[in-house]
Amino acid sequence: MNKIIKKTMLAPNVLRMEIEAKEIAKQRKAGQFIMLKIDEDGERIPLTIADANPEAGTVTIIAQVVGKTTAQLAKLNEGDFITDFAGPLGQPTHIEKFGHVVGIGGGIGIAPLHPIAQALKAAGNNVTGILGARDKSLFIMEEEMRLACNQVQIVTDNGSYGEKGFVTDALKKMVESGTKVDLVVAIGPPIMMKMVSKLTKELGNIPTLVSLNTIMIDGTGMCGGCRVSVGGKTKFVCVDGPEFDGHLVDFDEMTRRLGMYKSYEKDSMEKYEHNCRIGR
Repeated sequence: MNKIIKKTMLAPNVLRMEIEAKEIAKQRKAGQFIMLKIDEDGERIPLTIADANPEAGTVTIIAQVVGKTTAQLAKLNEGDFITDFAGPLGQPTHIEKFGHVVGIGGGIGIAPLHPIAQALKAAGNNVTGILGARDKSLFIMEEEMRLACNQVQIVTDNGSYGEKGFVTDALKKMVESGTKVDLVVAIGPPIMMKMVSKLTKELGNIPTLVSLNTIMIDGTGMCGGCRVSVGGKTKFVCVDGPEFDGHLVDFDEMTRRLGMYKSYEKDSMEKYEHNCRIGR
């Protein structure tokens, strides 16, 4: 069991937890994730390692309340325990000195982008962060990203913070102004990653990495639930990823698969909320 050391709310329905996990904190690398199960009867869910403190023996996770398990997680407090907390899982990000790297984070995708930006900057890259959200109130980890990047641009869909527009608008403006970009790392909603990948291909095949968050059950490649098509070949996000060449990912297929269990997830959440209301 793993103890919750600290809990904070970053935005409406977005929580940060520092979890006691000494071995994971020592071994994790940028781009990796954990699988957690709240209690013996709970489901397993993947969450990216947003940060770690090897000295304190803690791992930081960030979760958005979107279903039953994340709603249960949000109800836990400092001093409570999580039954299973396994990791680090997945392939770490390949880090080297590329030159100018643009890290694009959309919404909750800013959390997994953070350790990657840290590692790329430490390797000597000039890292530009383009951070986007629908509204100012939904922004997370801006201060941390300003430390992890050399420069940061903010965009919001409604113009409530930073520039009005989408992350693709900011990237296109940057490239068309003559700024050389050697690598793009995009993490966020599937549609955002799809459009960023489409744009970087149009702008001269700028190498683009995306980090995929698919349906995942065991995190070890045994169930096949996280499979995606990359360059016409089947890959498993949990063991082959989570990062892939954005120009090769079949985002439409991935999006369809993400919707496969929506009705079951809705029923589970409604039952959980009902039980909470009647005190079960």
